[in-house]
Formats: sequence, structure tokens, C-alpha cells
Amino acid sequence: MAVRITGVEPGSRAQNAGILPGDELVSISGHPIVDVLDYRFYETERELELVLMREGTPYTCRVHKPQYASLGLDFATYLMDGQHSCRNKCIFCFIDQMPPGMRDTLYFKDDDDRLSFLFGNYITLTNIDDREIDRILAMHISPINVSVHTMDPELRCKMMNNRFAGESLRHLYRLAQGGIRLNCQLVLCPGINDGPELERTLDKLFALGEGVLSVACVPVGLTRYREGLYPLTPYDRGKAGQVIDILERWGERFLADRGSRTVYPSDEFYLLAERPLPPLAFYEDFPQIENGVGMLRNFQDEFDFALETMEEAGELPTDLERTVTVPTGEGAFAFINEVLDGLRAKCPGVQVRLVPVKNDFFGGTVNVTGLLTGQDLVKSLRGRELGQVVLIPENMLKADEDIFLDDLTLGDLSRALGVPARRMTAGGEGTLRAVLGLPGDEAHGGHPYEGVGL
Repeated sequence: MAVRITGVEPGSRAQNAGILPGDELVSISGHPIVDVLDYRFYETERELELVLMREGTPYTCRVHKPQYASLGLDFATYLMDGQHSCRNKCIFCFIDQMPPGMRDTLYFKDDDDRLSFLFGNYITLTNIDDREIDRILAMHISPINVSVHTMDPELRCKMMNNRFAGESLRHLYRLAQGGIRLNCQLVLCPGINDGPELERTLDKLFALGEGVLSVACVPVGLTRYREGLYPLTPYDRGKAGQVIDILERWGERFLADRGSRTVYPSDEFYLLAERPLPPLAFYEDFPQIENGVGMLRNFQDEFDFALETMEEAGELPTDLERTVTVPTGEGAFAFINEVLDGLRAKCPGVQVRLVPVKNDFFGGTVNVTGLLTGQDLVKSLRGRELGQVVLIPENMLKADEDIFLDDLTLGDLSRALGVPARRMTAGGEGTLRAVLGLPGDEAHGGHPYEGVGL
């Protein structure tokens, strides 16, 4: 298989070797190039022999370069071929619970092991074969993020609606035995894979050894668009507490045996159970913060540290008069509001109006900030005294564009409210600086799957 080259960087080693846009890359030093992993792995050597095709005629060129230096080739897509979509129809799949009429990209189900390594996406292992596992092992692509959900083969088939889902667990064992580190995710559904089934899953993950880097457990998210789907119920206070008890007990076992807690409930479980979040040290190096594990505690630490640092440096504008509005998901409202009290005490002239926004778009049962839509913001904020600006956490918006899930833009929101609405970095320090109107809170574009958490 050959991969078409769409661009050659001016002055690059590839250009110096005579490679042209439109040529096709066949192999590097005898290794066939299928996609980005092959290319990035095999281009790192100092001495390369490239086999290419130009208008159907093969040719060869040799390149000498520093190790790890780039060849300077561009391709039509980053992956060099199509993104691998999911073959499952999981009973808890959030995409299946999306309303019709949204932009096409929101309905794409990703299950691509290359994106797991490159961007931290989760894969189910049902979409790859032994050849791909061999390649991961040979290249030592690590860590890999895996959506496990259960270690019981029969139950996994049921939960994923895929008769091969149980058999694909063998890939998990091969990866662990081959030295690949694994970040595992369990989407828990009441009465299905929690309770005794969760205990059995954690026992089998424990048996995999130190290859298991972390296990994040998140509650199933349910919207009002579930007609014809598997009947599921959300977690209530009591059931969420039972899950936390199991996970914290297993975390203590991992910690005592291996020196790392490894097993973590997501922040949402603590909010549902109405229990205080664990201290900062509980989360160690925050291995699954983008999965909503420790995200709130990290936000508090960043915010408090930035506030203290500014005060010690004499940079905190204690006499500032300013009013801003910050919308947030209902789940995190009480915690974030308490964090903001630290600023309110030090800068009494700064009014931060934190507004919990009900997510009517998805039916009111989804309460995370990153899944709020523009229309729900308009409904919750219109008619309020909003101050100088409405600050929108960046995880509500598309990574590379100021657009909400329902295709409303920041401009649409500003016009509807009659007050400027601007993108704000979702982290603690960025939030502080945005609230104070200071430079340095510029929101950054991230990966499109980041930050749908709290």
C-alpha cells in the first residue's frame, strides 16, 4: 500500500532528495508505510532508504539526517488514511442518545488505536486484529487508553452489542504482558456492571499486574433521546456511594501492593453521592484528569495557588470594581462557587455571578459543563443582570471554533444577551485572570474530545 504525499516542506530533507507532491510513499528502509504510526516510527533513523512511486513508476532515494529529525512530508490527513469508526452499539453510548439535526462530526464514533496513542482517545479493542497488536508491541506504543467496562466476556458482549467484544479482551492481556501501559475506563451502569461485577472486574485488572496504569470509573450519562434504546437508570445518591466505597477500597489495595492508588471514581460520583471530594494527594499525578477524575480538585488548587501568588506579589487588584457572569453545569456549581468565595473575600468589589445552567437540550439529566448548549445558556441567562461580560469556559465550545454543540456561536450568544460573551480558559488560573480582566487567560484550542467533564 502506498500513501500519497500532498506537500513537501521547503528546504526539508525530502525536498533535497527530489521528492515531489503527488508522489506516493511505499516504504521506509524496507518497512511498508500504511499510516502515521508507521511513518513516525520508521522516519526516526539516521539512514533511510525510501521507496516511492511517481506516476506509476517506482524510484528509490536515500536520506541521511540526524536521528528523530523530520523528513518534511505532508499528507492529506494526519492519519494518512480514514479514521477508524466504532463497530459496537453499546447500551450506554452517548452518541446514540444525541438528537437529530446536529453537525455530522458529532455523530462519529471513534475507535482508533492510533488516536489513543496520539491524543488519548479510548478504544474498545474490538476494532483491531492481531497484526495491529503485533505492531503496537513492536513499536512499544504506550500508554494505550482502553474502554474496558467489564472483564466478563459474556457481559462485555451484552454491553457492547458485539459478539466479539468478549473475545477481544485477549488483546488486553497481550498488551499488558508485552509491557504496554494501560489506562482503563469503566462506564458504570446501575445493576449491570457495578456491585459484584465491578468487584470481579477490578480483581482481574489487578491480576494484570503493573501494566495497568490507571482505572477511571465514570457513571453512565443519560439523555432524553433514548427511545428504543436499552433501559437504563441514572445513579442516585445511595448507589453512587456504594460505587465509591468499592473503588476506594480497591484503590487502597492497589496502593498498599504497588505504591499507586490506580483506581479512581470520577468527580461526578462524589457529586452524585453528595460526598466531599478527596484531597489533592489522592489523585497522585492525575492520570485521568481529562476523564473527569480529579478535575475539580485540580481546578481548586490552580485557582487558589494563582490567587495566593498574585496576592504575595502585590498584583491582586483588591480595589477592582467589576461584575462578570460565569455559567456552569449544575453538577459542579456548589463546588466552583465555594472556590470563587476565596476571590470574593479578597476582592470585595469583584462580583462573580456563577449561574448553574440546566441542560434542557439533553433532558436535564446531563449536568456537566462541557455539554451545555448555546440555547440553554440563552434561556438561563437572558433577563439577568450580567455585568460587563459573560465568560464561557472553553470546554463548552468546539476546539478550533467559537461554536456550541447546537451550532450557536459566541456572537449569537452575545447578541441574544446584549452583553459580550467571550471564551475563557477552563483551568483555575485562567478562570481567575478572566474574572479579573487580566491578560494571560487566553483560551487555547485543544483536541476535540477534551474537556466534556465537569
